[in-house]
Amino acid sequence: MSLKTSTRRAALALLAGLFAAAAAPAPPAVKLRVEPLEVVSAKGVAKFQVEMADTPASRERGLMFRKALAPDRGMLFDFKTPQETAFWMRNTLIPLDILFVARDGRIITIARNAAPLDETPIPSGGPVLGVLELKGGRAAELGLSPGDRVRQRIFTGG
Repeated sequence: MSLKTSTRRAALALLAGLFAAAAAPAPPAVKLRVEPLEVVSAKGVAKFQVEMADTPASRERGLMFRKALAPDRGMLFDFKTPQETAFWMRNTLIPLDILFVARDGRIITIARNAAPLDETPIPSGGPVLGVLELKGGRAAELGLSPGDRVRQRIFTGG
């Protein structure tokens, strides 16, 4: 076997391994605790049931590999202490609205209809205690804007 042939075979084997890894099924999701949450805006109060992503593993996984999200559901990322952060849409198959929320429950930034699978970082725009992910388009449907309030037990006065 020539050097070219063995190099070609090694490259094909590497590519086959990469394709197999890409086609591998998503790891099983861990069942997260679900809690109530409300968003208060000029249009009224919107009620949600949110999965709590409050461990490093659950925050890392987020809503990856989900194929749907009901309009009254979401995920709340609890960072325990305010910090600047950035999110991306790696392995996220559905568009999301990403609401960055300060310690007092005030929405400071909204990333609307974040594109599925886009790995561009979406910055928080300041220190946040939590990040709320909703079905893409929900923030616009509800008329949500920065300055609106999220009521949930993790936020001051929540």
